Amino acid sequence: MNIILASQSPRRKELLSLMGIPFEVIVKSVDESFPAEFDPITAVRFIAEKKARAFISEVTDELVITADTIVTIDDLILGKPTDDAHATDMLMRLSGRRHEVITAVALLHQGGITVFHEVTSVYFRSLSHAEIAYYIDRYQPFDKAGAYGIQEWIGAVAIEQIVGSYTNVVGLPTARLSIELKRYPLKLS
Repeated sequence: MNIILASQSPRRKELLSLMGIPFEVIVKSVDESFPAEFDPITAVRFIAEKKARAFISEVTDELVITADTIVTIDDLILGKPTDDAHATDMLMRLSGRRHEVITAVALLHQGGITVFHEVTSVYFRSLSHAEIAYYIDRYQPFDKAGAYGIQEWIGAVAIEQIVGSYTNVVGLPTARLSIELKRYPLKLS
């Protein structure tokens, strides 16, 4: 069975490779908007499923894997920052507090879609304005939900604790994905 990872994320590509699963990357442009009344879990699941539905008429026996990750704090969804000021605002909001990272994964196979999600709690220590400015300038986190990558400098110096899946925070909950993939006849590479 051929596997398609429908994601441009280098982190998702790396994690799926670490799982020993051969795959190809095919990405479609998908509107990632969702109804304003959706809670964070419903929103992220909706987007992951929407990404999978973009392939529904084009695949037969392939397995398509899509994912979406959001950061949430105080019932506010933090997506990807648009500029330095937006990233600064996000990181100031996360500083010294706990937030949740939610990743939803959709698996499309033979017209059927399975969606699951993982929630990980992340505790940030208080960050100074200088630390936030350094991180944004050095790491340009504009492709990351919540304006940070746990695998980068900020993860090493600012995250005091995580409760849940580390790889979920990176962008793909690999332990849960490996369980879900047992339903399909896959060969490891």
